[in-house]
Amino acid sequence: MDKNTNIPSKEEIEAALELRHTKAVQEKIRHAAVAVCGLGGLGSHIAISLARCGIGRLHLIDFDRVDLTNLNRQQYGIEQLGRPKPEALKEELLAFHPYLDIQTDFVKLSEENLSELLAEEPYICEAFDVPEQKAMITNYVLEHMPEKYLVGASGMAGYGNSNAIRTRKILSHYYLCGDGVSEKNEHQGLMAPRVMLCAAHQANMILELIIRDET
Repeated sequence: MDKNTNIPSKEEIEAALELRHTKAVQEKIRHAAVAVCGLGGLGSHIAISLARCGIGRLHLIDFDRVDLTNLNRQQYGIEQLGRPKPEALKEELLAFHPYLDIQTDFVKLSEENLSELLAEEPYICEAFDVPEQKAMITNYVLEHMPEKYLVGASGMAGYGNSNAIRTRKILSHYYLCGDGVSEKNEHQGLMAPRVMLCAAHQANMILELIIRDET
């Protein structure tokens, strides 16, 4: 450990992760690359979970800035209000794992830039709020990037039945997490517990795919 900064070395952090996860598993996680598309209630918690597991590389993509209405369920603080979400989330992640390889893109994903932005990562998390954005990235990846694994989400609004949140295999490379039913509307909003449950399912599915090492 560096006595001047009191920050553990990269080797010390890796050794601690291997102690918790086993060396063989951590070796696979350490060499994996994941893109998280959308850094709100789902994406910010997906990134936190993967970073805590010592993922090799995270690509954080969002065009939004931190807003006061985000703080009820997203991994940001008041001092980060107004900042680009990729930049703010990177700061959060480096606070507990300062050696993570993190790429950030403060940009809105579209059919015109998807292939370029997602070219390097074999694992993709769809974590958007807007149905049209969800459909856009899902359809594009399934059609044009069939070799990549896509883990999306549908249905995590409100506060009901935690056990309804589950992970389903839709296609060979496409998994969907959530209850598939509950959506944000005037009668129920997005609340931290259920959103975090769904994000945990997505991060867990990504880790399972990495550890299976089927790419």
